[in-house]
Amino acid sequence: MELRHLEYFVQIVDTGSFSAAAANLDLAQPTLSRQIAALEEELQQRLLTRTGRGVKPTEAGLALAVHARAMLDIAQRAKEELRDLQQSPIGRISIGLPPRISMAHSDVLINRFRERLPRAVISITEGLSVHLREWLLAGRLDVALLFDPPNTPALNFEVLLHEELQLVGPLHGASLPARVGLVALAQYPLLLPSAPSSLRSVIDAAFKPRGIEPQIVAEVGTVSTVMKLVSQGMGYTILPETVVSNLGTAHKLSRTRIGPPSLRNTLKLAVPKSGPTSRLVRETLILLKEMDFS
Repeated sequence: MELRHLEYFVQIVDTGSFSAAAANLDLAQPTLSRQIAALEEELQQRLLTRTGRGVKPTEAGLALAVHARAMLDIAQRAKEELRDLQQSPIGRISIGLPPRISMAHSDVLINRFRERLPRAVISITEGLSVHLREWLLAGRLDVALLFDPPNTPALNFEVLLHEELQLVGPLHGASLPARVGLVALAQYPLLLPSAPSSLRSVIDAAFKPRGIEPQIVAEVGTVSTVMKLVSQGMGYTILPETVVSNLGTAHKLSRTRIGPPSLRNTLKLAVPKSGPTSRLVRETLILLKEMDFS
């Protein structure tokens, strides 16, 4: 069997018509008919049967169509891989980033991507880690950075960053101690993100086993809003040390360490185990691992 014969056959199955398939393939219909006849003769099987509205595959034709699509897909991937070895990868890669990672690092990521992979296109999608994980599993993303994702058999993970969480309060309020234990946190009115935020999951996972009931005065989704409310004296919050270091001065905030035990969240690089690993994906993973997300 020749790949072109399989391509012709699949095109006829997809269109249900010799004339439509011939037009799509830019072939004369008699030529296409001869090629399919040759394929049937070689296989000694009737592959197509004519109907009042066109043609449809026989039982043997249906079986062949499955194998033909797989063989054509393998051939196409082989061509792409060989082409990638000769030149800079082309194509589009979709990366999922949590909002604060995207806000702080998208410019550097895009610039480095364009320098290293000038013939490819990067697409960045922002979202909560729980949503990015779902989109990665559904095939809507090629790669994602996730905060504290649950173990998932379908995904491979690599740790990029550990962040210490700190108690954050208004600069003009009562001075915070050098450290605050987990039990003592219950004394502070807290402004926290609502579930299914990954940060909230880390906090709840530390509180619940110890029977600590946090004093939550409000649930607020965005970091900038939380920091504004804290600076106005509406309460306290718990945030990663890197966030407070980068934005705390502008919002007139004070902070202190938590623990023992300390609280940490983890940023992980996630990719599907089953997805094809093209050179574009591999190069993008290297780029992401080289970046400093702190």
